[in-house]
Amino acid sequence: MGKLAGFKEFERKDFSTRPVDKRIKDYKEVHTPLSLHEMENQAARCMNCGTPFCNWGCPLGNLIPDWNDFTYNGDWKKAYEELSFTNNFPEFTGRICPALCEASCTLGVNYNPVSIREIEYMVIERAFKEGFIKPNIPKNRTGKKVAVIGSGPSGLSTAVQLNSVGHNVVIFERHDEIGGLLRYGIPDFKLDKKVIQRRVELMKQEGIEFKTNINVGVDVSYQDILNEFDAVVLTGGSTIPRDLKVPGRELEGIYFAVDYLSAQNRKVAGKNAEKYITAKDKSVVVIGGGDTGSDCIGTAIRQGAKKVYQIEIMPKPPVYRDDTMPWPTYPKILKTTTSHEEGCERKWNVSTKQFVGKDGKVNKLHCTEVEWYKDKDGAMKFNEVKGSEFDIDADLVLIAMGFLHPQHEGLLNDLSLEFDGRGNVLTSDNHMTNIKGVFSAGDMRTGQSLVVKAISDGRITAKYVDEYLMGDTFL
Repeated sequence: MGKLAGFKEFERKDFSTRPVDKRIKDYKEVHTPLSLHEMENQAARCMNCGTPFCNWGCPLGNLIPDWNDFTYNGDWKKAYEELSFTNNFPEFTGRICPALCEASCTLGVNYNPVSIREIEYMVIERAFKEGFIKPNIPKNRTGKKVAVIGSGPSGLSTAVQLNSVGHNVVIFERHDEIGGLLRYGIPDFKLDKKVIQRRVELMKQEGIEFKTNINVGVDVSYQDILNEFDAVVLTGGSTIPRDLKVPGRELEGIYFAVDYLSAQNRKVAGKNAEKYITAKDKSVVVIGGGDTGSDCIGTAIRQGAKKVYQIEIMPKPPVYRDDTMPWPTYPKILKTTTSHEEGCERKWNVSTKQFVGKDGKVNKLHCTEVEWYKDKDGAMKFNEVKGSEFDIDADLVLIAMGFLHPQHEGLLNDLSLEFDGRGNVLTSDNHMTNIKGVFSAGDMRTGQSLVVKAISDGRITAKYVDEYLMGDTFL
């Protein structure tokens, strides 16, 4: 695949980013794609390895060497067809996936890996531009009705797959727009919401019905849903954020990251937020070192924050792979995002001991440094470093420590669903819950994970739903 020894001829070249001083003044996507010719050269770097570990590294099993080869040869339509065999939404993963495939690229053993995610981005955007993408309208309908509750990536992929084999699919979403955290959790500078809407419109043309502003179990009873539909798929995501319960948590100015990001996304969309949170002229502390924390940093800077800190209790990751993360596993190395580049002070091995306030409002964090060690069972634990206490001034604190599990109150408890040890919806091997005909997919079933894994889980669940309805499946 690609050009013989192309990896020797062409160096990896990534998308450029808009200048920091310009991009922090808006919420437009930060990356600028390469030209088609440059992307064909990048695809030429795919080295025709004997075993394409990139397929293994991708949760969707994308046929990466195949569409790299078509891209290298300028056949963008064929490249799109290969890509769409396994991925329903390359326009999402091409923007926000951490590229597990690149971590397992054979070229990455001793060279820079192929820029798979960016090639994927170019393939799908070229397909939309050239009109390669047409509504996939099933020729025949089965007469079976399926309700998908939740419109995040797992719900959308479940719906697309089930619709493709002729089932009538209705997606219920409790918010006013489709997309779940894609819509209200990820900033526009990473994922323009027009990209989501473009796909939603295509799904409507394919026959999928969307019902927004409907909280199943509140606005419509779960019993009515069970009576009306032949199968139900719960894809509500993992929505309960992990809290930091230390003294002073009740002070004003401390928020969960998801509430902060959601409010800003609504403002960018020209909508009213119930409680808009601004970082303008404030010292901001983001607690949590993951992608959500990074999103908070970029948003705070665009809002005009005076200073932004990001603190993380875990140690600073290494810059390169070490013996604990051998190829082709995904390496937990230091990640510097475009938001970090825009201005942020990062601290690792830091534990927040107390929020300190004045007149009911937070104005600083009392912290301590920690050191990590392995106990006799190999579990990672930490001790506080004596005498390392310090304070950080903070007018706004954003807790970005991930999510615990789906919301139990309401629909899940009303259905008397069973949960696993972490509080996620418990399912059998075919993704069915303890209620016959009720399935679950995505983060609601697996726990908090990646968009690409949610898409994959939705596709797999759709296969089991189709088999349940028809006795067999072609999915």
